[in-house]
Amino acid sequence: MKRVLFVCSQNRLRSPTAEQIFSQRPDLEVESAGTNHDADTPLTAELVAWADLIFVMERAHRDKLQRRFQRSLKGKRVICLDIPDDYEFMDPGLVRLLEAKVSRHLPG
Repeated sequence: MKRVLFVCSQNRLRSPTAEQIFSQRPDLEVESAGTNHDADTPLTAELVAWADLIFVMERAHRDKLQRRFQRSLKGKRVICLDIPDDYEFMDPGLVRLLEAKVSRHLPG
């Protein structure tokens, strides 16, 4: 079972959409969080430590992640999806983008 964490800013649109899509897979445990302090689920060192694989939506999220959780990131794979904050929750365009970009980094 691979543990996957999706990260955006507020944890309201992009990362919860990704969590919902990929939580359907029986081979994954999925969580999502936001880098902002007022995020619906703020990113914590515990979440970072829990994850086997971390997907961030933008480079700024990766930068914040690396600055705030450097110790917890040892040996972790962090992948930037380059998905801008232009989508609503479960937007069909966002779902297609996430499926295309995330799936290539996941097993079968």
